Amino acid sequence: MNQRQDPTQNPAAHQDCCCHSQDKEPSEQPAPIQTNQQQYTDPVCAMVVSADPAKKAIHQGKTYYFCSTSCLAKFKADPLAYVQPAKLLKISVTGAVPAGSLVPITPEKAIEKPYTDPVCGMKAAANPDKSATFNGVTYYFCSTSCVAKFKADPEGILAHPPKPMTPAKPKTVAAAADAIYTCPMHPEVQQVGPGTCPKCGMALEPMEASMDEDTSELDDMTRRLKISTALSLPLLLMAMGDMIPGADIGHRIGMNAFGWLQAALATPVVLWAGWPLFQRGFDSFRSWNLNMFSLIALGTSAAFLFSVIALLFPGALPEAFKMNGMAPLYFEASAVIITLVLLGQVLELRARSRTNGAVRALLALAPNTALRIKPDGSEEEIHLDQVQVGDILRVKPGDKVPVDGKVTNGHSNVDESMITGEPMAVTKTLGSQASAGTVNQTGTFLLQAQKVGADTLLSQIVQMVNQASRSRAPIQKLADRVSGWFVPAVMASAVLSFLLWTWLGPAPAMAYGLVAAVSVLIIACPCALGLATPISIMVGIGRGAGEGILIKNAEALERLEKVDTLVVDKTGTLTEGKPKVQSVIAADGFSQAEVLAAAGALEKLSEHPLAQAIVDYAQEQNASLPAVEQFNSVTGKGVQGHIDSALISLGNQRLMEDAGVDTSALRDNAQALREQGQTVMFLASEKRLAGLISVADPIKASTVEALHLLRASGLRIIMLTGDNAATAKAVGRQLGLDEVKAEVLPQDKFKLIEELKQQGRIVAMAGDGVNDAPALALADVGIAMGTGTDIAMNSAHVVLVKGDLRGIAKARLLSQHTMKNIRQNLFFAFIYNFVGVPIAAGALFPWFGIVLSPMIASAAMSFSSVSVIANALRLRNTTL
Repeated sequence: MNQRQDPTQNPAAHQDCCCHSQDKEPSEQPAPIQTNQQQYTDPVCAMVVSADPAKKAIHQGKTYYFCSTSCLAKFKADPLAYVQPAKLLKISVTGAVPAGSLVPITPEKAIEKPYTDPVCGMKAAANPDKSATFNGVTYYFCSTSCVAKFKADPEGILAHPPKPMTPAKPKTVAAAADAIYTCPMHPEVQQVGPGTCPKCGMALEPMEASMDEDTSELDDMTRRLKISTALSLPLLLMAMGDMIPGADIGHRIGMNAFGWLQAALATPVVLWAGWPLFQRGFDSFRSWNLNMFSLIALGTSAAFLFSVIALLFPGALPEAFKMNGMAPLYFEASAVIITLVLLGQVLELRARSRTNGAVRALLALAPNTALRIKPDGSEEEIHLDQVQVGDILRVKPGDKVPVDGKVTNGHSNVDESMITGEPMAVTKTLGSQASAGTVNQTGTFLLQAQKVGADTLLSQIVQMVNQASRSRAPIQKLADRVSGWFVPAVMASAVLSFLLWTWLGPAPAMAYGLVAAVSVLIIACPCALGLATPISIMVGIGRGAGEGILIKNAEALERLEKVDTLVVDKTGTLTEGKPKVQSVIAADGFSQAEVLAAAGALEKLSEHPLAQAIVDYAQEQNASLPAVEQFNSVTGKGVQGHIDSALISLGNQRLMEDAGVDTSALRDNAQALREQGQTVMFLASEKRLAGLISVADPIKASTVEALHLLRASGLRIIMLTGDNAATAKAVGRQLGLDEVKAEVLPQDKFKLIEELKQQGRIVAMAGDGVNDAPALALADVGIAMGTGTDIAMNSAHVVLVKGDLRGIAKARLLSQHTMKNIRQNLFFAFIYNFVGVPIAAGALFPWFGIVLSPMIASAAMSFSSVSVIANALRLRNTTL
């Protein structure tokens, strides 16, 4: 059966919902970068030119302008030599880019399809001059010598193939020198080339989505983390040795040698591993955009520099600095702080890499080549970059559709689940629309290219995911906002305490002032503040993982507790995502077993998407399938065949009418099933109605309970689906949903999320398919089913491993507990500073004669960190 229709489930309507609108013409995007003066870059010579209609060319839907007719001629002769590969998606840049920042585009090498030379194992191009045919198979070779060896002994060479060549380790591919980079937290920050954000200190990332990934910063931070961990752990254990009986290294080797040993371990950590952190901290002071890196640079610098002075010039320090005649050292504090911050940077960069992995996976959905029909009717395999609007392409069974276009000949069933999310393939006939990246299942058809390159629906989905993945800010923004006034307040307190002691303090006044100033800086070290958020996040994420809830980043936990609207996909999220037989009803004179056996026998020969569901059910019921003769598929209606000389028909109402079968006996049953969102097929023997079979995507067993829990927590729930309205409404009625939106495309889901966010809603989106990826990335919290696609899981912020919606209720509860814990930690971190800083400055001296030594300040600082860690560990026992 190629297609089945009934009054409530019209495949044509479903087909319409699967195809993007053709109302808009392909946009003519300018050559790579456009300035505010409407100037363009000549892709041949890289000169900046004006838009001259007499010197322009259109390639893959994009318009390019040239400085001269000679450059125009060169481009037309070989456009692929001057344009970037199609898999590098161009995204519009906010604001003008100086023309001086452009660099010439390097011509790309010709793209060749690789074959393996059976003689030496090297990759070879399809060169007819270096080929040989043996037993009907054509082999290609790297050289004429390999051709000669093969022809001399083809059987021997094929019997002992060469060992596959070990591919070289892929190199880190950096973005182009003129690529525009932006900050994930502050999208208004843009510059040519990589760097760090002047506002928050985060590493900038390229605005263009590419198949290549630049992991240079992640690799660098990971290397620094490994080395700093290897040095900090023994340093911390040695510094704490006096608390462990028999482990006091200082007394064994001498305190002077012990001090130099600590310095030897801490110096590489602080000066080398922590250097990028100091750079960002120094930059924040220069621009006065104070953030967490400001605190880190200030605290670790104070601790490290004081320790160096105490080690090199212990006699220069006043006695007030010393304890038992020795100056304290804070090497371990500075090294451990650097290591913890590096750990946070590595975790953040890995999370961003996973998000970018969704974009790369989407780009990989498009095929690399296409089969183009020449004017003489012959076929040629070309690279996807060479496809032009208007080209006629052949799409064979199992191939991916290369571009967006219209079917001009043939018919087939195409899996469009990446676009619609629906498991049933869609029949494509003359005039039907097909989208790039979808998979042809059965027949062969010809496709006229209408949208290519960045204009295809798949490229638009890539652009939406890429854009949305940069629209979020991490949870550390709270600490950054506080540090905006906290850092200058600490510095002012240190200076003020030194001045007051110098002016009002007893002799030696300046020594007391120095003690007070250093104590203020030490006690205000950002260790507790830096730990307050990440330690709770780390424990909370681990607790969620134990419940099958994978939370990718801190921001997802922060947002979850504030979510007030939940948007859910239907197929694969609320339902199982796979059609199954729901009912088998026999007419008078027939049994259910007879109906199922006959239907299963016919569908076993059918290519229709619903056929497999019936065959699987028949096998589950151990039905004996009879032989079928003279099988015939009736397009748009159903299938027919002879079983024991009787004509058996299985299909929709129109097929029954053509066969002269009266279906009135089961009409009410069929209507009731359709109202439940099920597809109904009638079975007839000759002209007599034998029964009917209904197929539908069943609702998950856990869905009803999950929706009850979510509604009880005050969430507004909206169901979105690419399925037809009748089925969507039926599912909505079964689940008691008030808001149902059907026949929506990926961009429609994306727009709805945008609209809800503009209304001030905090939106969570739950889905499982490629078509959900843009909405998952844009939502405040994207939630993917672990039973869904890798792309959806990469785009989402939370993954429910078991695909159970009840996990959303647990995730919200975990978010509430974690955020409460973080607020408690921040309170602990700041209360020590608010109380400790005045004491360190000498507030108790006038009344009690107490001057807080840096050693006691260090102990107080350590105690604040311990209290934060202990409080965060309570999350492990949280009941969800």
